[in-house]
Formats: sequence, structure tokens, C-alpha cells
Amino acid sequence: MTSTDPAGYPSPVPLRVVPPSDGIDLAAAERSAAGFLAALGVDTHSGATADTPARMARAYAEMLSPRSFDLTTFANDEGYDELVLARAIPVQSVCEHHMLPFLGTAHVGYLPGQRILGLSKLARVVEMFARRPQVQERLTKQVADWLHTNLAPRGVGVVIEAEHLCMTVRGVRAGGTSTITSTLMGALREDPRSRAEFLALTTSGPATNGGRYG
Repeated sequence: MTSTDPAGYPSPVPLRVVPPSDGIDLAAAERSAAGFLAALGVDTHSGATADTPARMARAYAEMLSPRSFDLTTFANDEGYDELVLARAIPVQSVCEHHMLPFLGTAHVGYLPGQRILGLSKLARVVEMFARRPQVQERLTKQVADWLHTNLAPRGVGVVIEAEHLCMTVRGVRAGGTSTITSTLMGALREDPRSRAEFLALTTSGPATNGGRYG
């Protein structure tokens, strides 16, 4: 049975999302960071670098720790059937091959079914999968798959554009290069008009939050 709020409208149905974690041992991470830096010839005994191993451990712990959140959905009582799109969601993740960050933006949209999603939760889902060692292709599909499974929309679309430090500060050193990945599911993949609308909205007009589309 669906509960109602005092005004008579259906109450949101929350789902507590707790990202998986194997636990973080900051003390062990700090010791390992000190040994790693020493092996690379970095002096960590001077005044300026004495706390560097601890800072390094805390920084990576933060980058690899997504926050728990309540996934709040609402009954789609009005039968809204047009695209819902959140553009230029900040993406911060770590390349699993070199443990260097990659940064960019995600555009996440869906065609509602029986329920609609609290808008901030689209950004929370992106963060949940980004805050772990990743590759961009997998990240893009994980966000789409999770929304498809947990929201049951008629279609899902995810586009991510990011710059990878493992490509810009080492190796080929191709500064300013961005990588774009996309996953489309349901009607956003199968219906040409819905697909065209989604791709047009994610690649045109001014983007916010530092987005690079425009």
C-alpha cells in the first residue's frame, strides 16, 4: 500500500544506498605512502614534506570513498513521459591502471516509467561509481545499468566526457585531450527520435559546472 503525506499526495519511497567498502586503514596507507615516496627518492623528513605521506593517504581515501545516500523516487502520477536530463554533473575518478585522476562531466537522462527520481540522486549515482578505481567505459555503463535496474525507466542515457591525467601528464602527454563515452538503453537506444533528442541536448547549448560542451 502506498502511504500519503498530509496533503494527500503519495509519499516518496526512499532506498538507502550504501556503497560497498572493504574498509580503509589510514595508518597502513600512510606507512605504504612513505615507503613508496622513499623508493622514488622523495625526502619525507624535511619540514615541508614530513606530513606528505599522511596527506597522500587521506587524499586517496577521499577519492576512493563514495558517500551513502537515500535514493528517493516518487510516483509518476501525472504520467510525465518526456526526457529528464541532468547536464554537466562533475565527475572525479581514478584510473585503475595508473591511479591518477580523471576529471570531467556526465550528462545523465531517462524517460520516466511509473516513478520519477529526485534530481540530486542522478549526481549521487555518478559519484557512487566514480569514487573507486575505474575506467571511463565501465563507469558510463555502470551508471546506466544501475538506473535501469533500480528505477525501471523506459530509457536511460549516459554521456561522460573526461580528461585523463594518465594521458596528459605522462606517456603521450597529450594535454587538453578529452575522452567521450556513452551508453543508451531502452527507448533512448531503440527510438531514433528519442535518441536524437538526448544526444542533441547533451552536446548543445551552454553547460554548467565547468562542462566543456557548447
